[in-house]
Amino acid sequence: MSANKKLGARIKQLRESKSISLEEMAVRSGLDIAQIQKVEEMDHLPSLSPLIKIARVLGVRLGTFLDDSDEFGPVVSRRERHTKTVSFTTSETETEERKHMEYYALSASKAGRHMEPFIIQIAPTEVGVNFVTSTHEGEEFIFCLEGSVEITYGNSMYLLEEGDSIYYDSIVAHHVHAADEQGAKILAVVYTPM
Repeated sequence: MSANKKLGARIKQLRESKSISLEEMAVRSGLDIAQIQKVEEMDHLPSLSPLIKIARVLGVRLGTFLDDSDEFGPVVSRRERHTKTVSFTTSETETEERKHMEYYALSASKAGRHMEPFIIQIAPTEVGVNFVTSTHEGEEFIFCLEGSVEITYGNSMYLLEEGDSIYYDSIVAHHVHAADEQGAKILAVVYTPM
């Protein structure tokens, strides 16, 4: 089973174990029922924002969807063992769907964590793509490892080159994408309050 399918099955299992109907999930998260079903079935690649909203309704950390085990001590993530956990799309509409980011979790086995660190491989930016910004509670830290990255944040645009970083409140509408057709690689740490 693919990483995306596992993530969807885990979300559905958590929702059902808490006796939350799709209708109730939709009302409490502000998402459409169809969008929740697509996330659970992984018919399309979701953006991060819906997953955070779903996690809030379920009363779990975002990382709960990615956890493989429950390590309470330090967790070391070796470069050669980074595994892709999930991929996200550039937009939340079905018609413009394309894989935009591949996330590699750096702490999936750390129990009780409050931060979600990822290495993210960002696909090259295609000419004419309209990016959809998202909002969610929490904060994000991004460090550009390779290439260059543009961050749309509210009405501003920030360009990060290799070695640059940005820290921002996620409640402001934002989008992260490669600044050109070369793609990019970033270290991102996402914090979402419970």
